[in-house]
Formats: sequence, structure tokens, C-alpha cells
Amino acid sequence: MNTEARIDKWLWAARIFKTRSIAADACKNGRVSVAGTTVKPSRMVKVGEVVCVRKSPVTYSFKILKAQEQRVGAKLLPEIYENVTPPDQYELLEMTRISGFVDRARGTGRPTKKDRRQMDAFTAPAFEGFDFDSWDDDDDDDDDNEQ
Repeated sequence: MNTEARIDKWLWAARIFKTRSIAADACKNGRVSVAGTTVKPSRMVKVGEVVCVRKSPVTYSFKILKAQEQRVGAKLLPEIYENVTPPDQYELLEMTRISGFVDRARGTGRPTKKDRRQMDAFTAPAFEGFDFDSWDDDDDDDDDNEQ
């Protein structure tokens, strides 16, 4: 059994990132840390170390149980790592999920269904019941010429 693995390979094998190149990019951009220090993709990790991965807005923490470089099935993940992410991080995730829609500044983003209905109600009564076919544009021109 391997006692060490490259961090980018381990992140990919543990299914934390979809591809190894995405895992390597996360390391290069400073979103992966071990023992509080950001790491390069080539950094070797050992069993027992805690890897922190920042996926905005949450920082996930994983304790390495097995240094694996080959990708495993989802059912085998409990053998690879233990999720030690603090509960406050999940609360933060839930709060951003909820507040994303409630605290939207008025006038930004797409209109909500309620906004659209208010716009329809505002514009609809002005033209409701108006007969466009009976309106004759020529009558207005005659009034201008008489003055």
C-alpha cells in the first residue's frame, strides 16, 4: 500500500475534483492547503494529513485515510478520506444559498416572476379595450392643417 500520493492525483482519485487538471489548477491558484500552507500540485501527502479545499464560499476539510492515486468508485470513498469539515462551513453554505435570492438588490439581475406580473399589470390596462382598427391617423393630420 502506498503511504504517499501527489495531492493533485489524490484530489482527483477521491472525487473531490472532476479532473486532475482542475485539481492541479486549484492547487496553483492557492485553493488547496495542507496544515495551513498552500501547496503545489506535486506536493506529496501522507495518511493522517488534513487537506483543506476552498470551493467558494465554503472551505472543505478532508482527513486522508488512504494515499490513493487511482480513481475509485463513489462507494469506496469512506475508505479514502474522512470529511472533517466544521459544521459552521455548512451553515455558511446554507446562508449564501438562501440569501442569494432574498438580498438581491432591486433592479439587478433578471426580473422575478412577481416583477414580470407587476410589469404586465402596469402596461396591460392602458391598451385594454382600445380598438386600434377604428383609430384613423388621417384625422389628426387634417386638424394640424386647419390651424
